Amino acid sequence: MTPVLFSVSYAGYWGQHRLDLIPFLEKAVALGYPAVEIAAKRPHLSVLDYATVPSVADVKTTAERLGIEIATLAGYTDFTAGHHAAEVPFVEMQILYIRHLTRMAKALGAKIVRVFSGYFTDLADHQSDWQKCVVALREAAAIAAESGVVLGLQNHHDVGVSTGGFAEFLDDVNHPNLMAMFDPWSIALHGDVNLYESAKRMAPRMVQTTLADYIRIDRFQYRPPLINYQRIEPPAVRAVPLGEGFLDLDAFFAGLKDGGFDGYVAYEICSPIRGSGSEENLDDAARKGLEKIQKWCQ
Repeated sequence: MTPVLFSVSYAGYWGQHRLDLIPFLEKAVALGYPAVEIAAKRPHLSVLDYATVPSVADVKTTAERLGIEIATLAGYTDFTAGHHAAEVPFVEMQILYIRHLTRMAKALGAKIVRVFSGYFTDLADHQSDWQKCVVALREAAAIAAESGVVLGLQNHHDVGVSTGGFAEFLDDVNHPNLMAMFDPWSIALHGDVNLYESAKRMAPRMVQTTLADYIRIDRFQYRPPLINYQRIEPPAVRAVPLGEGFLDLDAFFAGLKDGGFDGYVAYEICSPIRGSGSEENLDDAARKGLEKIQKWCQ
């Protein structure tokens, strides 16, 4: 397995310290990571700022000089978006976005372009949302094949987010160029789930997993007439360094190994994290993350 640092950790989206793309590559090397995943939007690799294959030449040259692999470009898709504006070709625009990313990935030597499925638009439209994502990702996978790049579907959005649903969704798409980027954090947040069995089941279909760890923060609202508190569900979560939260990552990696997974293992700080978003705190979490990943990958 190859440890990867995801650039979203230094994108500044939740008030964290922000680095531009080249400084992020330098940061990943300084922290000891052998590979990176790059967010395909600003402030990193946006298709607006990197509009042609030649435009990524400096990024590739820098990565080669630093001796770090660009493993994955992280696309941001939602194939159920635009539910109330059917005249706008949201799916077509996103597939065009993916086409551009696969060409950029090839130019950078990256093997994977990350994608999402879609958020539910209406609980009564479950099958419609599901089928829309299936059709879109089948076409996108065929386009990725033209560039010799694999699409990695991350179990992040609502459609196909459970372990069983994720496997079923991949079966429905049924394209060899769509592989799994199966993460433990989303599965663990669903509740009482066996991470060992989930990882072992998905391992043969995986090209990458992305790690984060969380603590739960119970929420209550004071009700003056009752002189009491009402529990609010679901609880909030807060990111903490790997191994300090409630995820059973030992079990997850045991399942990956028993299932034969040998791909990329990314660390991300993709939400507010305990201890602030200062550069020093982000660096500390990233170093701890690498140490944990190296231990789990042995």
